[in-house]
Amino acid sequence: MVMFRHLNVLLSTSLCPRSRCSSGFVSRMRYMNKLKEDDDACAAALQDARVFLFHRLSPLLQRTEHGRLSPPALMSSDVLKMLERLGSSGSLLKESVLISCSEQNQAQFCLDVGELDQEAVEEVCKGNVIDLKKGFFLLASSEAPLVAKAQALLRWHESSGFCSASGRPTHRNRAGSQRVCSSNGVVYYPKMSPVVIVLVSDGNRCLLGRQSSFPRGMYSALAGFCDTGESLEDAVSREVAEEVGLEVHGVSYSSSQHWPFPDSSFMLGCHAFVSPAHAQLDVDHRELEDARWFTYEEVGSALQVKTPPRRSDVLWLPPKHAVANWLITEWTERQRGPRSR
Repeated sequence: MVMFRHLNVLLSTSLCPRSRCSSGFVSRMRYMNKLKEDDDACAAALQDARVFLFHRLSPLLQRTEHGRLSPPALMSSDVLKMLERLGSSGSLLKESVLISCSEQNQAQFCLDVGELDQEAVEEVCKGNVIDLKKGFFLLASSEAPLVAKAQALLRWHESSGFCSASGRPTHRNRAGSQRVCSSNGVVYYPKMSPVVIVLVSDGNRCLLGRQSSFPRGMYSALAGFCDTGESLEDAVSREVAEEVGLEVHGVSYSSSQHWPFPDSSFMLGCHAFVSPAHAQLDVDHRELEDARWFTYEEVGSALQVKTPPRRSDVLWLPPKHAVANWLITEWTERQRGPRSR
């Protein structure tokens, strides 16, 4: 009996607090699911929702006092007034797509107002429409995933107006979480393309590459789309071999995230090891502009750079909300361990 009483104490002190902490999350997820499945409930939620605006897939952003960019979360009633003020039908608000909800279960939607004049929208909303590729690096870590998800959903709706089987129009549900063919009833859901992103190490250095489209000075972990039929490990090994001519082993999974570029990708973050005796790079310049080995000291200094450097010879890394940054941070922390002993 003593043993079982001790077990009950452990359960009450370890499981109950976690259950209480997750109850808010469970409530939000069930509320979101209800809005996706019940058109009437979703329509009602839109009446008192926050709405993030886009103009032809570029988000409307405002600059904060700290130099960051932030998407203004407008009340749906204010968006309706803005639409009417700019001569648009208020019915456009119904095209809003559900993306999330707050801790208070207030629904959050996104809406593309590309049919309106961009300058007029910016003036009324006191913000600027900024290409996501340019603005993404200046968004706060908590807001970047929301903006990325919103753009991905809006892009999917823009490109999924017709059924691939029948050629007939598809129609969305009120939440925008699915589209249905008008002739055969086939249901379509938003898609993401799986991409492996890997930080390769030879034990003392890590390998980073850059594409010509990257901002100046930026290097990142190697990445590439998964081929049909590949495992995660197969895709990592193939991409590293193709891009830099190395054979890796010891592939391990780290973390994942949705990434809005080029369209909507599912990034699978990994670490991999290459023998120092076989670390000579053979870069395929059709894939990468450059690739280099970087030391712990070089990467550690680059992690401290908060804003884009003015000089192209200064190493700049992806933002904190990118899985590449997480992989690099993990590697530096592992390197710091042996060095501190």
